[in-house]
Amino acid sequence: MTSAIYAIGDIHGQLEMLENALYLIEQDGGRDARIVFLGDYVDRGPDCRGVLDLLVAGQKAGRNWVFLLGNHDRMFARFMHDGSTAEAKLRIGEHWLHARLGGTETLASYGVTYTEEERVYKILDRARAAVPSDHVDFLNRLVTYYYQDEVLFVHAGIRPGVSLADQTEEDLIWIRGEFLDDPRLHPWLVVHGHTPAEQAEHRGNRINLDGGAGMGRPLVPAVFEGRDCWLLTNDGRVPLIP
Repeated sequence: MTSAIYAIGDIHGQLEMLENALYLIEQDGGRDARIVFLGDYVDRGPDCRGVLDLLVAGQKAGRNWVFLLGNHDRMFARFMHDGSTAEAKLRIGEHWLHARLGGTETLASYGVTYTEEERVYKILDRARAAVPSDHVDFLNRLVTYYYQDEVLFVHAGIRPGVSLADQTEEDLIWIRGEFLDDPRLHPWLVVHGHTPAEQAEHRGNRINLDGGAGMGRPLVPAVFEGRDCWLLTNDGRVPLIP
């Protein structure tokens, strides 16, 4: 018998939405349900610290949860390591503290604010004093993929035609067009986030669970039994079909 597995897309600091998603999952599958979080826990939303508080507490309590690495999580971790704000996949002129990326909101949730005239090392010093070490440890231990049966969970997607062992972290957390525009079937049904859609969508060879919570749209969890997928709502399961 195929075991049910649950997934939650990009959270982006939306603590209340996360709490509701976890409630819906518990109503459907019980407290011990296996949940895969697809990454991007921080940036843009109002309570990034609260999200990490909840996830870290669940991890410490031994909950049956799997945490994937998102590109925003890596940007936060790299900043905490050495003050880096640049990423090769960003547009020229953008960096983690750029208004579009959301690092400002993440730091603000820890009480760290700054002006554009400040030196990065001073902001880093304040961040290191404010961000709990277990939050940084959590970010540094995130994994890049998880698979069960015929379903592969990643943050952004995969490079089509490349074996799982040869996929790069850059692609797994950043890829878009080369993956999103490829209609071919993969060895697995790929479940991902990273690219906001108006709502969760099934494209036959992949399912996108980033419904735009970072932009204030609902965070809707999903449940998988084999390749079959349902969204969880207040009214129960709703099939997600191509």
